[in-house]
Amino acid sequence: MSSETVLITPEIAAPEVVESPQARSQRIATGSLVTIVGLVLFWMAFTVHKEGVIALSDAFAEVKLPEIHLPGTATVLVCAILVIASGVAILSGKLPKWARTLAGLVAGVALLVGFLAWVAASSELPFTLTSQLNLTLEYATPLFFGVLGGVLAERAGVVNIAIEGMFLTAAFAASLTFSMTQSFIAGLVAAALAGLLMAGVLAVFTLRYLVEHVIIGVVINVLASGLTGFVYQQLVAKDMAAYANVQPMLPVAIPLLDQIPFFGPILFNLRPLTYMAFLSIPLVWFLLYKTRWGLRVRSVGEHPIAADTVGINVIRTKASAVLLGGVFAGLGGAYFTIGSVGPFQDNNPTAGNGFIALAAVIMGRWNPILGALTALFFGFLRALAQTTKPMQLPIPSDFIEMLPYIATIVAVAGLVGRVRAPAADGMHFVKTH
Repeated sequence: MSSETVLITPEIAAPEVVESPQARSQRIATGSLVTIVGLVLFWMAFTVHKEGVIALSDAFAEVKLPEIHLPGTATVLVCAILVIASGVAILSGKLPKWARTLAGLVAGVALLVGFLAWVAASSELPFTLTSQLNLTLEYATPLFFGVLGGVLAERAGVVNIAIEGMFLTAAFAASLTFSMTQSFIAGLVAAALAGLLMAGVLAVFTLRYLVEHVIIGVVINVLASGLTGFVYQQLVAKDMAAYANVQPMLPVAIPLLDQIPFFGPILFNLRPLTYMAFLSIPLVWFLLYKTRWGLRVRSVGEHPIAADTVGINVIRTKASAVLLGGVFAGLGGAYFTIGSVGPFQDNNPTAGNGFIALAAVIMGRWNPILGALTALFFGFLRALAQTTKPMQLPIPSDFIEMLPYIATIVAVAGLVGRVRAPAADGMHFVKTH
């Protein structure tokens, strides 16, 4: 008779994920904000009593596309319920992170559709979607370039609030150069060189003389404003015919593709700088994440001392990223003159877009793709204020123009996700050996 030995092993329970106090407060704040916005949209549903009309083609379009008719109250009400449900889901501490992220995406889409349905149902005029999207790309184009300039510099550990100064200097250089040469290529080269020059000032004072990054950024912005204003008054204003003779770039249609209904006129009939921006975004992403140079840039932005110990020239790497960012910011500045608007005017033509681009960098978590999407969001909201002006809505268009800035404050405050800058962003590096 044999005996068997039975070994009993205790079951190992899966480790319980403990939510940190910071994550918990952030989850509650985000869920509460989404729920409150949903309740506001729920109230708005009962302020409209007719259907909303969304036009898919402009009034003067050669090919007329059908209009979309949405029941105003019902559409807004359904979207409001989705937003509220998403807010409650985010508030729940039992859902996994991916489920809360999905709830946030649902809330964003529902809020957008619900608000547009409310806009269309609140006016006797249709909401023209094509005009809205065309304006979105126009407003977003310089922001795309500004985001790339900011991401490159800050990934290398240099705080770049001088994007506004780069924009302004480049806009003036492009306008003046085109006036004298009547060449768009010469104007773009001048804009890129102007952005490069301002970036050079930023690099020298932050990396060589160890000046506080924010302070020198403010100085560059003030310098750009004073320098362009002085030269404008002393040179351009005295002979407008010679130095303010600018015809901006016209949209360039891509054959066949521009004939695609709805999408063709929006995506394939753009100004040259917009096409350049679309190509530059994946290019910068590739440089940062798929090349040795990009790895070095990110390493000096996170831990420059460790990068130095493995033989990376920290100062040279930082400087190269800042200078390349200046070139992109210069191209963005050119959009305010030869790219779209016309001759340089001494009345702040960049209108704070450099600071909006910096906010997009932060909201986009220092990633060129996410930053570009955030810039597109800013462009959409700015365009919304222009599109809805003739519609005579119950709320003033000035309030709609405030929305992107309110969203920036909310996002940067950490209510829509944790935002962490590169670890060494803004820190000085001094080689000790």
